[in-house]
Amino acid sequence: MNRVVCAGHVNWDVTLHVDALPDPDGEAAITHQSQAGGGSASNTACALAGLGVEVPLLGSIGSDRYGTLVTEELQTVGVDCDPLVSVSGETTVKYIVVDDDGEVFVLANEGVNEAYEADDLPTETLAEADRLHLTSQDPATAMDLQQRAKRRSIPVSFDPGRRLGSRAFGDLIQDVDLLFLNEREADEVVDLLEGRQSPTVIKRGDGGAVFRDESRTISHEGFDVTARDTAGAGDAFAAGFLAARLRGRSVREALATANSCGALAVQSSGARVDLSWAAVERYCQTH
Repeated sequence: MNRVVCAGHVNWDVTLHVDALPDPDGEAAITHQSQAGGGSASNTACALAGLGVEVPLLGSIGSDRYGTLVTEELQTVGVDCDPLVSVSGETTVKYIVVDDDGEVFVLANEGVNEAYEADDLPTETLAEADRLHLTSQDPATAMDLQQRAKRRSIPVSFDPGRRLGSRAFGDLIQDVDLLFLNEREADEVVDLLEGRQSPTVIKRGDGGAVFRDESRTISHEGFDVTARDTAGAGDAFAAGFLAARLRGRSVREALATANSCGALAVQSSGARVDLSWAAVERYCQTH
């Protein structure tokens, strides 16, 4: 079985669906609400586990009830939580507000989701990995993890997420073997992308996705889908692409798989989606 170590944020998400995003001093009606685990690394790990990949998860949680809930949920879907670090303090909680079009905005407390260090990942856990996948986290920690993997010739992928513009990720963007960005993020770092020699995958939402490297550009048009909640869709996309490539699928097939995972994610509430190869292949065949 393939093995991907995921590293980054592990949160607890409170999702509020509203009839409309209110103007300043306005009010909106909550039409549905739910709570579940979240965080980009955690979301990707769950999606990979559903696709049959072994996933040790490096991150940090607080010594509170949310930390317990997150860990229990992850273990239920098959994520290896042994590398998770529990520290004194509060698990990061994010409040995700979703409008009728499925678009989101996020409110968060500080929490402890960046309290871990690169050395918290056991050497043997990294050595047994086919890939290290980094998501949004402290840039210094991410660089340390990337260097540890590089010394062992383990490929590294990176999906920096919405905080890209406020964090010093420049070296990682240029050095990692595989980079995931959405269109807005790609526009923010266009100068850095010009210096990249390794592949970059641009996620375009309902417009599909594009893979680019030095010699080729490959695209997939995506699927026509009505979004219920876009939270976590990019994480599901990355998981689908990585899992497909680990199975030996072509880039074009991996893009189709990734877009299927993203489409399934936006049709479910919350940042997590229940993925399996059967569900992904059925979606590809019927859309």
